[in-house]
Amino acid sequence: MNLRPFPSFCLCLILLLLPLRAFPASFPTPPTLAATSWVLAEFPSGQILTAENPDEPRAPASLTKLMTAYLTFSALRQNTLNLNSSVRVSERAWQSGGSKMFLKVGSSVPVKDLIQGMVVQSGNDASVALAEAVAGSEEKFVQLMNREAARLGMKNSHFVNATGWPDPAHVSTAGDLALLAIALIRDFPEEYARYYAQKEYRYNNISQPNRNRLLWLDPSVDGMKTGFTTTAGFCLIASSKRGDRRLISVLLGADSDRARAGESLKLLNWGFQSFESHRLYSGKQGISAFRVWKGDKSSVKVGFEHDFVIAVPKPEGSKKLEAKLFSRQPLIAPVKKGQSLGTLSFSLAGQPYSEFPVYALEDVATGGWFSRLFDSFRLWFS
Repeated sequence: MNLRPFPSFCLCLILLLLPLRAFPASFPTPPTLAATSWVLAEFPSGQILTAENPDEPRAPASLTKLMTAYLTFSALRQNTLNLNSSVRVSERAWQSGGSKMFLKVGSSVPVKDLIQGMVVQSGNDASVALAEAVAGSEEKFVQLMNREAARLGMKNSHFVNATGWPDPAHVSTAGDLALLAIALIRDFPEEYARYYAQKEYRYNNISQPNRNRLLWLDPSVDGMKTGFTTTAGFCLIASSKRGDRRLISVLLGADSDRARAGESLKLLNWGFQSFESHRLYSGKQGISAFRVWKGDKSSVKVGFEHDFVIAVPKPEGSKKLEAKLFSRQPLIAPVKKGQSLGTLSFSLAGQPYSEFPVYALEDVATGGWFSRLFDSFRLWFS
């Protein structure tokens, strides 16, 4: 693998950052799938290995519940919710249509049971009850959903409920849902492992199986979520870990339960068989430093918050991989930790391949008046 050393900074303006795009270069031929849109992404980088209509807005059905789970897990981490806390089932939650965990109106149910009812049984009643427990009402919870979607970079999604119940304004895309799935596993690995591989849950003397057929068909699959409405068709987000690699598949608009499982498995198998992954940088490792103007420091370390893994085609694709780092300049203080500051761009065998944003690994505060004045003169004459 030929990774060229990076200069401390490049005076290059990056007009567009594409963290989830892989460009065609010596790619294996992707499979043809019986679905409307799909994405196959490498975890945790989000690198797209193949996609069809990834930005096409579609009804996400119960895949919506990944966002409901993400916000529930966030509330648990922030101690505004407790697994053993009892939630009173409102009439609104009880009246939810579609799939249910069969809650009784007015009953008190522990949060941990509601999570299992939402994740394993895809209970709309459980999802509404959790939304009300987190935010006080489903309407306020929806505001949190859309705010979190914007933070995660889900640019083509808009939520109007916590369940995925059909509504013309309730939309997402395969690309956005891949972002959400990656974020959930990355940010809440223990919660993901605890709930999403569970094959069955029994509540109120009613046992219901997890609708994700791949949990039975492929032992490497440990989640994530199914969805179905007449508008959305049969949908499935699946996560598979084989060895050190994890892939995320998002498949929307299949014709049947059997088809969404079979086509998702075809997609995952292709990704594992056709690519190999390489960890290039550890999380929080500074890969370079960018020049900063008018700050209390003259440079900022940049890199990735989490381990950076890239997938390349087999065989020996890594030997033809080259990297270049670009900084948006001029960078004017203050700079916030986690702020996107530039792009790590890869070429494969001399062809554009993929690019990823790099982030500030530290804060840089505004400098004193003299340093600001001095840098203003230097920028003026540069």
